[in-house]
Amino acid sequence: MKVFKSLFFTSIVLFLAASCISNERIIYMQDTDEQIPLYTESELVPNISEDYYLQYNDVVDINVKTTSEELNEIFGIATGDQSARMNMAQGAQNGGDIFFINGYTLDENGEVELPLLGEIKLLGLTTKEAQSLIESKLKAYVNEEDFFVRVRLGGVRFSALGEFHRNGNFTILQNRISIFQAIAHAGDMTTTAKRNEVVLIRQYPEGTKSFRVNLNDKRIVESEFYFIRPNDMLYAEPMKIRELGTGVNFVQTFQLAVTTLSAVLLVLNAIN
Repeated sequence: MKVFKSLFFTSIVLFLAASCISNERIIYMQDTDEQIPLYTESELVPNISEDYYLQYNDVVDINVKTTSEELNEIFGIATGDQSARMNMAQGAQNGGDIFFINGYTLDENGEVELPLLGEIKLLGLTTKEAQSLIESKLKAYVNEEDFFVRVRLGGVRFSALGEFHRNGNFTILQNRISIFQAIAHAGDMTTTAKRNEVVLIRQYPEGTKSFRVNLNDKRIVESEFYFIRPNDMLYAEPMKIRELGTGVNFVQTFQLAVTTLSAVLLVLNAIN
């Protein structure tokens, strides 16, 4: 009976000790075994490119200025309206999406509709290429030296779901952000999140693909997944330890071990 008790208690202690979450599972960018793949892909790996090509549902900020006050009014440019600019800045500080209200969203055909110029297809173009296309159409109305066109992304929109402290849709008013900046914006991951298998769902012109990215590996900075793209979705799965309900650190595990052993001793004493 004593041998049985010893084996039983040893098994319980080993199980609870193994249930603790080690630092190796939650620390980002470690030196890991290079034989372990950085990510797994759903199908083919797309070509890596530093340029971003506009996709469906992207929001772009298109600014057109000319020497003609009449054309400026048509394009909705309030050159002297300081109060409007202050309201837009205040909206950004309060978490509002100013570019969604004042920018242009690529529709299901990848087009935007501009005053006077009509529908222009920007799908698959870089912001520089989109700017050149708009300039070429504007030349029919204004001399080249009499206008200015600027096209830029209206912030980076992404979603964070699962084991984040703050889930939801987010917009960061920058042209480029890293995956760690996006995670920080979502309040970081919980302790029980699988950092070595973060699901990243990304949109491409031909459809959507999903990837599992290892954030524990420092090689992430060299990959195409280091920078978030507009409309990306991050999903952090929980570790198995959450399903088991065991402690996530030594103190919690020790408390659970003491409680479990006390309950077992009471049962055994009652049986004897």
